[in-house]
Amino acid sequence: MLDTIHRFFNNPSARKIFLKLRYPLFLAALVLLALEARTELLPAAFLVSLLGEAIQLWSFASLVKNEQLTARGPYVLVRNPMYLGRFFLILGVVLLFGNHYITLAYVVFYYFYMVNRVGREEQRLAQLLGQPYRDYCARVNRFLPSFGRLLDPAVRFFDRGVLFRNNGHWNLLAMLVFYGVLAWYLVYFR
Repeated sequence: MLDTIHRFFNNPSARKIFLKLRYPLFLAALVLLALEARTELLPAAFLVSLLGEAIQLWSFASLVKNEQLTARGPYVLVRNPMYLGRFFLILGVVLLFGNHYITLAYVVFYYFYMVNRVGREEQRLAQLLGQPYRDYCARVNRFLPSFGRLLDPAVRFFDRGVLFRNNGHWNLLAMLVFYGVLAWYLVYFR
């Protein structure tokens, strides 16, 4: 059964369909969220999303895409911090439903999405960056951070110029606007 699920997530036709449907699905989720979000969960959900956003910003400020091996900032601790940050960013929003089944469904869906997406991406990066990337993969975990590396000086890397080139500031602004508009709606209109 797991092989079938992985084949589905790697099927080019299914991925194309999902790409076409992602905006309508996103809008439907926003409408559902506006109708069902629990106001009392807003602070906790915001903090979870803020954790994810912080991880993403740190990743944006460290990553030079497709040009060089990035082994600084959060990439010292884990190979795919951007996906980890995105997981928490979206998890915060999902928590607003206050429904354990929806949260569990999200976690399972994101797991399969992340494992398969990262698998494809790592194959591409191994071809693009060669042996240095394969050595990096042997040293650094794919998803679970190695907190023993926190003392590595490269962890403290954060370059604002790289952050802006990767449009991380827009990502932060979008999250803040989303939560601001949602809080305004929940407090004043519901």
